[in-house]
Amino acid sequence: MPGDKELKGNARILVLTVCSAAIGGTLQYGYNIAIINAPTIYVQKFINETFQERWGAELQVYQVTLIWTFIVSIFSLGGLAGALIAGPMAIYFGRKKSLLLNNVFLLLSSVLAVFSRAARSVEMIILARFLVGINAGVSMNIQPMYFGESAPKHLRGAVSISSAVFTAFGVVLGQVVGLREILGSESCWPYLLASNAVPGFIQLLTLPWFPESPRYLLIDKGDKEACINALCRFRGCDVLHSEIEEIQQEQAAALGIKAKGPLELFTDQSVRWQLLSVMVISSAMQLCGNDSIYFYASYVFQEAGISADKIQYVTIGTGSCEFTASIVSNLLIEKLGRKFLLMGGYILMAGWAVVFTVSLSFQHTVSEMPYLSMTCVFAYILSFGTGPAGVTGILPTEIFSQTARPAAYMIAGSMMWLNLFLMGMVFPFLVRGFGQFCFLPFCAVCLLSAVFIGLVLPETKGKSLPAIAEEYDKLNFRGQELQLSVSTQLAQYQPSKVLSSTSL
Repeated sequence: MPGDKELKGNARILVLTVCSAAIGGTLQYGYNIAIINAPTIYVQKFINETFQERWGAELQVYQVTLIWTFIVSIFSLGGLAGALIAGPMAIYFGRKKSLLLNNVFLLLSSVLAVFSRAARSVEMIILARFLVGINAGVSMNIQPMYFGESAPKHLRGAVSISSAVFTAFGVVLGQVVGLREILGSESCWPYLLASNAVPGFIQLLTLPWFPESPRYLLIDKGDKEACINALCRFRGCDVLHSEIEEIQQEQAAALGIKAKGPLELFTDQSVRWQLLSVMVISSAMQLCGNDSIYFYASYVFQEAGISADKIQYVTIGTGSCEFTASIVSNLLIEKLGRKFLLMGGYILMAGWAVVFTVSLSFQHTVSEMPYLSMTCVFAYILSFGTGPAGVTGILPTEIFSQTARPAAYMIAGSMMWLNLFLMGMVFPFLVRGFGQFCFLPFCAVCLLSAVFIGLVLPETKGKSLPAIAEEYDKLNFRGQELQLSVSTQLAQYQPSKVLSSTSL
């Protein structure tokens, strides 16, 4: 039937939009985390040689390690900077155009990386990592916003969580490209660090052909015609009425209200618990230790008897686990809901952290324990990928209004990148101080996060913003007289008045 063909065509446009945005977006985050591991020895050797050429003095091992740690960690500082500018970019340029402009940071980074060895400049590598961090910080904030605002309500979670699918795919892709047989050799490491330009070029060539966020077009820009055209391309022109009505409700509530800044959110009582939810869950995503277990994986595999030259291949399995889990999460999120996946993921991670601690304690006394440790590595990553990895990024889209959403993503992104930087600096000392018990703090974080989610976070699956805000108002205004919050304004607003004057 013609109608079925049109719907399939519109669904295809939504899928292609997701792929185009994510290939040059969150895929870069996972990819750039993964590719930095392969050339560690070669870049450290380059650092030492460069300092010898400049000052005629050989660096001590700890000095080389310190510079290398700074090269790795500055990616997080770049991500923090990207998170801070993502909000203003999303407001002034829109979601799609911001993702396109974001490639400027990426391409500059690639140019610096590819010429760093020829220029004998460690500083170029540092600056390249900082710039690509900015790129990742912007895309990690704006891309879920773009997806959440463009997807239909019944697919909002699945479309938004695809950001996590592409992040995990980026990790696997980076691990594969970083193999010695591809670009992970001593002669190719500058090209490995610059290879992130390829996904950026793909996005620049494809994303301009797809629509902007319909909500941004109507609520922020006031362009109803462009909004309808975008919805027609995403949904089909015969299924617009109810969605236009919902967007117009939000537009009416936001009428005359300018986009809020982060400081305004902190002082706004009507979003107090929404903000606390985003801050706690975004922090937990990094403090749960998933990224740390990636670093610990090589040691576990070595203790299990896997030869050093084979560990790089086995490590690809860790990225594949998260990729597989994120796909499963994408399929289950609209059936099981956000809250169930988040709580379940953290509870499973807490359990595996305990088992991992036991296996590490008996690593050298029981011959089978190294294999249990390997199982724990994969199970921990699978648990993370099934829930926290994907659901965390979509929450600001679902629990904040259009005027508050960019600032909410700025705060959530800042918490994520600050805690990523913190974990990168603290984890080596945590291992040294706690030894085999180093994952017990992560167990505590996971349990506390699950309790917080169970007590505070409402289920957002299939719900409109007014319904979600009304649930949060029970916490925001608890013990006070009934107040007219944003949610009650939306609930009382009569959309027919708008529709009668702006009919389709």
